[in-house]
Amino acid sequence: MRLSIIIVNYKSADFILDCLQSAAVFESFHQFEWIVIDNDSKDDSKQKITTQFPSVRWESMGYNAGFARANNQGIKLATGNILLLLNPDTLVIKDAINDALIKFVASNFVACGVQMLNLDGSTQISGSNFMKGGINHLLPLPYYGNFLKIVSSLWGVKKPSIEVASPIEKVDWISGAFLMVKKEAVVKAGWMDEDFFLYAEEVEWCSRLNKIGPLCIFGEINIIHIMGEIISSNSKSEDKSYSNLFDKKGLQLILSNHLRIRKQYGIFWFLFQLLNYTIAIPFFLIASILTQSIKFNNPFSEINKIIGLAKNVIQIWKYAPTIIINQPHFYKVL
Repeated sequence: MRLSIIIVNYKSADFILDCLQSAAVFESFHQFEWIVIDNDSKDDSKQKITTQFPSVRWESMGYNAGFARANNQGIKLATGNILLLLNPDTLVIKDAINDALIKFVASNFVACGVQMLNLDGSTQISGSNFMKGGINHLLPLPYYGNFLKIVSSLWGVKKPSIEVASPIEKVDWISGAFLMVKKEAVVKAGWMDEDFFLYAEEVEWCSRLNKIGPLCIFGEINIIHIMGEIISSNSKSEDKSYSNLFDKKGLQLILSNHLRIRKQYGIFWFLFQLLNYTIAIPFFLIASILTQSIKFNNPFSEINKIIGLAKNVIQIWKYAPTIIINQPHFYKVL
């Protein structure tokens, strides 16, 4: 069964070259179909990549289409029975792609991932399980999230994220940095939702793939994922994490997560999430003033973050009617 590998490029040619070079040391590299979809980088990405790797198929979107639309274009072009969505900022080690393919083809799983590692060899969250209403998206909220973590621990709520996967770890969704899927499952579940620009699109997609069959992480197979470098650079955000809720990158993250909750769980859980984000703003203000005062720091040292979060939540309220109606709309703010 042939594997088609789809990489979305937006001003990330150097990362893609590193990725391709790491894969090219293995014989399996030449057995795969490599497709790069360019999101209108307006640079020399094509020349850089196709000069060194002329077998790579290059396709330009003509505009910055984001993750879902670009990957859908790659899926249209792919000739393989198996598809792999692969981030530019990944490095292949120990012939991981081929090893995952062999195990995947022999299994009844419709999608799989592998255990991702940081550059220092520490593990990264590679997949997760769903929580009703997506309430885990409240946890990154400053102070408010910590309060909810305490309440959850008292109730014995199990963490949804899988940071260290077992050899075969069943999960509800897989990180889009390395997401291998059978094309026959895509035909049944549908393509990625093109309302998304960035973030949460693979989570929503996996919720539909889950209805076709099981998903898993192969914990004994590893790739390196240099998380957050590309988007932080392109969005000029200093925070590479997924807990940044205070700048434009944070707005895109909040917006996409709320959109995913509306699509997957409905209007009630969308409004529940948005109301909690709203309540979290005065909670953040009061808790920050008290905490910093106790530490004899400036009680308003976090005011810029508080204002940033408030501005982003106001923007989500502006998008709320469109999200609730759930008509096609491109939710791009970056």
